[in-house]
Amino acid sequence: MTLPKNLVAAAAGIAAATVVLAGCGSRNPLDSSGASTSASDTVTVGTANFAESEILGYLYADALQDNGIKATVKPGIGARDAYIAALKDGSIDAVPEYTGNLLQYFDAKATAQSSDEVYSALTKAVPSGLTVLDKAAAEDADSLNVTKEFSDTHHVTSLAQLAGLKIPIKVGAPPEFSTRPYGLPGLKSKYGLDATLVPINDGGGPITVKALIDGQVQVADIFSTTPAIKQNGFVTLADPQHMILAQNIVPLLARKKASAKVTAVLDKLQSILTTDDLIAMNTSSTTDKQSAQTIARNWLDKHKVTA
Repeated sequence: MTLPKNLVAAAAGIAAATVVLAGCGSRNPLDSSGASTSASDTVTVGTANFAESEILGYLYADALQDNGIKATVKPGIGARDAYIAALKDGSIDAVPEYTGNLLQYFDAKATAQSSDEVYSALTKAVPSGLTVLDKAAAEDADSLNVTKEFSDTHHVTSLAQLAGLKIPIKVGAPPEFSTRPYGLPGLKSKYGLDATLVPINDGGGPITVKALIDGQVQVADIFSTTPAIKQNGFVTLADPQHMILAQNIVPLLARKKASAKVTAVLDKLQSILTTDDLIAMNTSSTTDKQSAQTIARNWLDKHKVTA
């Protein structure tokens, strides 16, 4: 990709991006606390250790490169604690995130529930030095699932019904489920359920799915866009107490790297991305065994992201 060669070109790029951003809301990427980084600086995009996060990471990096911004990907960093620490120490500059879970990470007492409410609260909860860009319509939430056999046998279709079963409930989920508001603490406080965690660190992937099918766990935390839910006929339990918040895709960035050009590119991508896109890309990963790089490139070839 051709990078800006002089200050005139860089200034022109920033000016153009500023025009693009004029109607994008109240966030000003050039405010006094924010982004003075030029588009010629490399942006390192980190990801969590599951397929969808890696696909999104390559989407972000490739879109930036397509627009003349040097970008690299550092995939599979781990859980939220690990990649946010990497953001803070400068090991990475950006990471794809989910609005509700990120809000609860920064503010465990948050009461927002709807998509817009969660995003608004998140923009206020993000700590100094970090920022979130525009949220996408695309959403992928944690969902708690049981097999159809379990649902039919115990007449369970809602989280509210689990505690009344009076049987031990094991939940297959990532290790952080033990402390997150949407995990064991939420099941206890909102539904009166004393569940036991079986930690499975694959982001609701094939190991988690197998544990549910084999009966090693009764409930599994699987992302809502995972094809395995429909493929295996799992029953996603209703969440009447809204323990799991709206989970729109959102980029989390080190504020110093959120230049006008970077912001314009990623906001444009976010404005196009849909939940159906996530389902299709996850299917390409799990069923077709395509790499995250290939899936991201194919999507971008169909959806031109130009800012």
